Amino acid sequence: MECKVTAHVMRSFLHLPAAIVLSLLANSGIAQKQHHDPLTEAQVDKIREAGIDPNQRIKLYTAYVSEHVSAVRALTNRGKSEARASRLDQELQDVATLMDELGSNLDVYSDRHADMRPALKSLAEQSQQWLRALRALAGENGFDLSRKEAIEAGQDVADQAQRLFTEQTTYFDAHKDERGQERAEPKPQ
Repeated sequence: MECKVTAHVMRSFLHLPAAIVLSLLANSGIAQKQHHDPLTEAQVDKIREAGIDPNQRIKLYTAYVSEHVSAVRALTNRGKSEARASRLDQELQDVATLMDELGSNLDVYSDRHADMRPALKSLAEQSQQWLRALRALAGENGFDLSRKEAIEAGQDVADQAQRLFTEQTTYFDAHKDERGQERAEPKPQ
């Protein structure tokens, strides 16, 4: 009898690796389904079409962040519920994600000495409005962490936009021949 129990236990252990692999595959499939992109396909296409035009890309990201902040404002006036908190959490995560992407774009274009002053001026103004809206939202258990992350990302973008606008104004005052460029081109010797 002891031999049959041992054999049964051994067979169970042989199936354990297969069960673990199936469990991991199922969990990764669930994780992939839960991935959320804050941009629609049409918005992604517009960003791709803007290509390396820094002002156009910044304007697009600014518009998309504004849309999500508007959604946050609209949800603010609704009665407190679990569904509202969940939706606010997602919108706030989207705001933070888009602001991080915008900040990455600013880094790339500033390294290239692209003249982004027209878009930066608008971004600096808009980012202050975003921050006012985000700070006006009272934190709740369902979305407080996302709210704090969105405020932090918003402050980073606001600071970066203002700093870059100041730096670029100084740079392009000294390099008038490079105004309006999308990237610094090597000068002929």
